[in-house]
Amino acid sequence: MTVQAESWYRQAEQKAAHYFASLSAQVKAKTYAPALTADFEIWKQDHIHSPSWLSFLSRRGRKPDASDYDKYIQWLNDAGKLDAYLDRSVSYMYMRDLGKALDSPDTQTRIQRCIAGIKKHLLHSSATNGGGQPEVMSLAKAYRWAQKEGVEDAVIWVIGKLRSVSAHIPEGMDAEQAQRKLIKIIVGVVLHAAEEMDDDIVPAERARRLDEAIRLGYSYGLTYPFIDDLLDSQVLQEHEKEQYSGMIRSALVTGTVPEWEEWAGKNKDMLRFIHLELRDAFEYIKGYQLPDTERTFFEQSYVFFHSQDLDRAKELSNPNYTNEELYLPIILKSASSRLIVRSVIRAPEDEGFHHRTFCYGIYNQLADDFADMFDDMRDGAVTPYTYYLKYRGQRKDLINPFELYWAVISHLIHNVYHSDAKSREVILDRAINGLKRCKQRVGNEKYNELMDMFASGIPEFNRLIQHMVRKADEVDFFDKLLRDQMVTALKNERKEKEQFFDTIKSVRHQINELLPIPKHHGIPAMKETLIDAANYSLEGDGKRLRPILAWVMGVQEYGLKASALVPLLRSLEYMHTASLIFDDLPSQDNAATRRGRPTLHQAHNSATAELTGLFLIQKAIEEQASLDGFDPNTVLALMRYSSQKAAEICMGQAMDLQSKGQALTLEQMNMICFYKTGIAFEASLLMPAILAQVNETEMEAMKKFAYHAGIAFQIKDDLLDYEGDQQLLGKPVGKDAENNTSTFVTILGHEGARREMWEHYSLASEALRAMPRPIAFLKHLLNYMVHRDS
Repeated sequence: MTVQAESWYRQAEQKAAHYFASLSAQVKAKTYAPALTADFEIWKQDHIHSPSWLSFLSRRGRKPDASDYDKYIQWLNDAGKLDAYLDRSVSYMYMRDLGKALDSPDTQTRIQRCIAGIKKHLLHSSATNGGGQPEVMSLAKAYRWAQKEGVEDAVIWVIGKLRSVSAHIPEGMDAEQAQRKLIKIIVGVVLHAAEEMDDDIVPAERARRLDEAIRLGYSYGLTYPFIDDLLDSQVLQEHEKEQYSGMIRSALVTGTVPEWEEWAGKNKDMLRFIHLELRDAFEYIKGYQLPDTERTFFEQSYVFFHSQDLDRAKELSNPNYTNEELYLPIILKSASSRLIVRSVIRAPEDEGFHHRTFCYGIYNQLADDFADMFDDMRDGAVTPYTYYLKYRGQRKDLINPFELYWAVISHLIHNVYHSDAKSREVILDRAINGLKRCKQRVGNEKYNELMDMFASGIPEFNRLIQHMVRKADEVDFFDKLLRDQMVTALKNERKEKEQFFDTIKSVRHQINELLPIPKHHGIPAMKETLIDAANYSLEGDGKRLRPILAWVMGVQEYGLKASALVPLLRSLEYMHTASLIFDDLPSQDNAATRRGRPTLHQAHNSATAELTGLFLIQKAIEEQASLDGFDPNTVLALMRYSSQKAAEICMGQAMDLQSKGQALTLEQMNMICFYKTGIAFEASLLMPAILAQVNETEMEAMKKFAYHAGIAFQIKDDLLDYEGDQQLLGKPVGKDAENNTSTFVTILGHEGARREMWEHYSLASEALRAMPRPIAFLKHLLNYMVHRDS
């Protein structure tokens, strides 16, 4: 197999050498310049306009910054530019990602249909989003798409996988870019699979293929963060890189992932996780292949990995690399990375696709290397640009990569896409957009310095290019907008998540300090026993989510004084702890452990537990009555609301007990769950809102959020009881089955319960988006509820 793999690479290398020779001949003869000059003369007619005096008076002339996603989309639509914007963006996607020829009538029909769907979605989203993150980053929107396509289980699976990958991206790698690339690959594979389906395919078969595509996309996309990015980073030691690369190469050559070996490096635990994930991904892709597609998959994968490996081994200090050594690996890796997708999904042979993709790849790679030039120089990475910058003064034989870039563009327009007008439009749009983005990113001075270094030996052509960069308009792309928004959203998400857990840790510590009930001198011995029992229950390792939530809403959202809220925080935890004491009694759930310790009736007896529960309820009422920093009528309204909710929680527990041994309907389960769990979340949200005298509309939105979040939380509890880790949970698993209790798992089954949890997650998320103020803490609380391990 090793000999065969070497043969695969030699054949691909010969093809790349032939392609490179034709490109370098264009560079030497400068034949690309006249052809592209003529192309630009045609192109600029639609992109360079003299502004009329009316444009200075029109509101449409005030273009918003693209970082304001919704306003930018709305501006494009108001200015009549959205259709052209989407047309070039979707056409580019079909050309780059799907390898389509744009002069095909069928492709144009599909492009226009895609544009209509995206436009409808964007305008609806910008009208309802309220300035939030793009819906592409919304898990609720992803689940809604999954429901529409019938692939809920695959999307739930991939959400969990993405979360796991995110948690295991090591320091020293760009976590946001790694996640973005993985998501992009998954979407790309799904698009490939969708494009291969006929319009009349039956829904069940479409769902099956999309399900496979999601799993295949993740399995293939995993190679980007955990192979390419990891090996390119400085995370691994040199001997670790060698050992790890050897394992990857062995898998591609033999078709079998090597067993985990002893690991001497410091990254053993991280690589053990990666090995397991990549092994499962590899086996899934391999298991999906047919005999005639498996060879293509291994061939393209080996060419991709080996070309990457050759590129990675280069050192910027070596002045002797030939042009072929610099360019052939990037032709191969850029082409094979996309050719692999076709083999992964078992797409039928398409010579036109293969030829277009092989020729196209280097165009994208040179554009990416140009954009990353300064980062690559800092890291000492060898790319055509960094190498040319370093050795252009002493190596007259080196090909200028910027010139080669334009030669590739000319070759694509005239030799690959046969001078098709639409292809020329999209390719030149993209090229000028890339230079505009570079100029904006590095500033005019640095950009001009770069152009002086890279400008070709044809001054007229370079002046034309720079004129286009200065004057041309309408060359921006939707995928670039999404890329920027996604990276920003992922960074903000990480910061918000860190703040969320920091807040929980900090406030939880404060609340734990407030909860113990003091024993004053001279109290009766019996009361002292009750206080000891109450403190025993309060001292356990509780999450304190309810008082934490009340603190966040009261202090961070409504601006109430933290000191004034202390009685409310105590009352919420006292009431909650009392409910747990009653739940655990032998007459009810008969639990042996709670919060990692024996339950109160186990540590004392049932009578003491019952009296302690009543004692804590009275203490909760006493705390609420001591909210002296607020209007008395407001405090009375809060106490009235609290009493009503406490009664409803009791009713929910009674319904739960009465239902033991009975087969409940989903509707009954939802009702019991809301009364047992959802009401407590609602109270944590609404009680500070009552004190802050928040309007009724906002309260109703919070009630809806609490209802669905509470049910999602309970379903996760049921799933953890079915599949969780007792050590993490702090209580035995399997108690529901032991007590013959109906749960979401017993009613719906394991997968059905997961789907129902995500349905309520989506409904809660939608309620959250409808609130008048964005509350990041609630978003992350909701995510914690469905992702937690305990």
